[in-house]
Amino acid sequence: MNYNQGPQIQMLPLTPVVKKLIIACVAIWFIFQVVVEQFIFPNLDLGYYFGFVVENVFTQFFVWQFFTYMFLHDTQGVMHLVFNMLSLWWIGSELESLWGSRKFLTYYLVCGLGAAFIYFVGALGYYFVTDHYAPLQVPVVGASGAIFGLLLAFGILFGDRVIHFMFLFPMKAKFFILLIGAIEVVMLLNQGIGAGKVANLAHLGGLLAGFLYLVVWTRMKRAGHTSSKGGKKTKLKLIVNNDKPKYWN
Repeated sequence: MNYNQGPQIQMLPLTPVVKKLIIACVAIWFIFQVVVEQFIFPNLDLGYYFGFVVENVFTQFFVWQFFTYMFLHDTQGVMHLVFNMLSLWWIGSELESLWGSRKFLTYYLVCGLGAAFIYFVGALGYYFVTDHYAPLQVPVVGASGAIFGLLLAFGILFGDRVIHFMFLFPMKAKFFILLIGAIEVVMLLNQGIGAGKVANLAHLGGLLAGFLYLVVWTRMKRAGHTSSKGGKKTKLKLIVNNDKPKYWN
């Protein structure tokens, strides 16, 4: 099946899991981060408890933050939330339509959790090498780590699909993903961990987590397919499916 000839992502309906994820992120941002945190309890810092804070995970075992940070977003402006939710809709709906809801949700969560874990390891390593403690204290919030994993899957599955970089420059999806990855690497090398507001390491972590998951998934599918064929090897493409300041990412 040639997935590159599928419908354009802008025309896709809102699929079930994507819809629930968007509702959850928007509701948490508006009700808890805007209304509760800023107006009802202005001294409350949700990012400290539910954002991803390496120091809290390392010293206080706030392990739930590997999961909860994905549902918080920057409160200083709405565009962080809007961009992430639009990306989740446009990219996620196509992947969920192809994979099914369960596999899509599993992949999404693996990318988000993996992004946090890689940021955790990177921030600790950065501290031990440079003695720079700030990245361990600043909350990381946002769904972008998981969404970068979705971008990777989209670039692999729909590599020849033409999309518009910055809404102006047409290019194939596979080149777009390579460009985005290169930009993240350059920004990380230029700014280091914790120098800027955007957690570039978490973005790269989402890409890496998604890639590792897809490799393992493909090998498992290949192994199962080979055993069912009596040991005959088959050629399967990757991820074939037949069935107070906050770093924001």
